[in-house]
Amino acid sequence: MTTSPVLPPVALSTERLWAVGIGALALFIAFAGDGIRNLVTIWGFGALSILVALACVVLIVRIKPPIDRSRLPKALIAYLGFAVLSTAWSAYPSASLLTLTGTLLTTIVGVYLALVLTWSEVVRVLAIALKWVLGLSILFELWVALIVRAPVLPLFVDFGDEKPPLLAMWSRNVLLEGGRIQGILGNSNLLAVIALLGILVFSLQLAAGSVRRGWGIAWLALAVGIFGLTRSSTMILAAVAAAIVLGAAVLIRRSSTPGARTRVYLGLAVIAVAAVLFVTVFSNVFLALFGKSSDLTGRIGIWDTVVSLAQDRPWFGWGYSSPWIPWVEPFNDLVIRRGVVQLHAHNAWLDVWLQLGVVGVVLFAAVIMSILWRSWFAAVDRPRFDLRDDRPYTVLSLLPILIAVVLMVQSVAESRILIESGWVLVVALALKTKQYPVMDASKHPSLSPVIAVETGR
Repeated sequence: MTTSPVLPPVALSTERLWAVGIGALALFIAFAGDGIRNLVTIWGFGALSILVALACVVLIVRIKPPIDRSRLPKALIAYLGFAVLSTAWSAYPSASLLTLTGTLLTTIVGVYLALVLTWSEVVRVLAIALKWVLGLSILFELWVALIVRAPVLPLFVDFGDEKPPLLAMWSRNVLLEGGRIQGILGNSNLLAVIALLGILVFSLQLAAGSVRRGWGIAWLALAVGIFGLTRSSTMILAAVAAAIVLGAAVLIRRSSTPGARTRVYLGLAVIAVAAVLFVTVFSNVFLALFGKSSDLTGRIGIWDTVVSLAQDRPWFGWGYSSPWIPWVEPFNDLVIRRGVVQLHAHNAWLDVWLQLGVVGVVLFAAVIMSILWRSWFAAVDRPRFDLRDDRPYTVLSLLPILIAVVLMVQSVAESRILIESGWVLVVALALKTKQYPVMDASKHPSLSPVIAVETGR
């Protein structure tokens, strides 16, 4: 009589550990891109990004995750295809090809997260990457405040005898003054996004019981503290929007009849209309609440410049370039703010219109709306992959829609959704919510691969 060999648990296999490790490293690089560039220059960052993307490709080929070709995100494919096609009429073909290379690298990482990792593993690597960025950011600011005691410029940056512009500073040494810290990213708004994502991820992990309570509370407290120190108006609005969506999702889950769900949707519509009316009618009050000037800290002027240029090629745009390449016309002197050349339009929708025209905006809107649609129903519908419709809701299934809402709000004031961490998350959500609309029903991340095998994932 022969017996089958005893194999180690799938979740503990070397291959799965490598898969999670590479995913966490790739996400960290995507989130901490600005800080890495400040440390090793853009060329060092580019080399590191290529190596990690190649590692992702190797693991994709090795693991050979199943792909349902009928469930590919068509809007995402169309948008990427149109971006590539725009090199044919681009006013700056070299810049288009260069930035498309960066988009390819981030797309590979997004595809890797969606296909190689289970939902629970995605949450796990997301938490790991966020912890590293937040932890290093507070340590960096403490080092500047206690040891250096002066503002710090990025390495390899030299302004000579000229006074460096404030926007160029890696850290402004304002931690002990209660000022808006920038962390390793060198940007308060970007650090606020990381902190808000950390609040969402760590809170849901605690609610799901998938982390040790003490450590979970500690990381959540750090994320809340850093979020408060960044004081980003855009991210405060994103947090409010996420809270409203979270509340609505919870109410929908508790609604036992179609009528009850309808009332929740009507309530959401009323809140949305009221918010629009308040911002429109009481714009001065709204701006005063967030300490903003009437030009939205210079954004109105930037948007006017971008709109003026976009109107010259309204339908198909000037050609893909995310981010803008600062040594290429017209971006070399298109927008200069406080002595620093800007690399994006501070509004993703205007950026897409400038680069890919109305056609590009329609395709990009289709990508975002499809993510919001699938993420919403993944959050409010019970997990279902057979005839049973009474399975309990999973706490972590709320995360995709909350991340999507944060990205959506951020896209109004920043173009980050088009590059690096923003684009990685867009690709991952677009592909994973399409291929695997049911999140893992596992309480502990380490059990998710076994659950995936048992359910045919």
